[in-house]
Amino acid sequence: MLNEYGFSETKWRAARHEARRIMIDRARLRGQIAYSELVAQIQAISFDPHDFRFGYLLGEISTAEDAAGRGMLSAVVVHKSDDMQPGPGFFELASELGRDTSDVLICWVNELKKVHAYWAGK
Repeated sequence: MLNEYGFSETKWRAARHEARRIMIDRARLRGQIAYSELVAQIQAISFDPHDFRFGYLLGEISTAEDAAGRGMLSAVVVHKSDDMQPGPGFFELASELGRDTSDVLICWVNELKKVHAYWAGK
């Protein structure tokens, strides 16, 4: 049976686990990772960096991580060029999770600091 995104639940969970592990590894180094680099490292499902389903995967991870008190893990995922910040979906989710997004740069930096502080200490 396929989930609402067209993948088997097993593959979706595996992709979510892979993406989470990759983001945690980057957060431990107090770094970031480009969307394109992250999708290239996910083996369970093939995504394009602009695939809306990839955004939902990141959203599921960040929602769960935030609920566990570790912050929005997808703060480490950024555009490869231009602004080198997360995309609009990150800020939409941040607003849904109660963050002040009136200044997106401050919102992102605060979230990135929280995620880095948590994982770099592990």
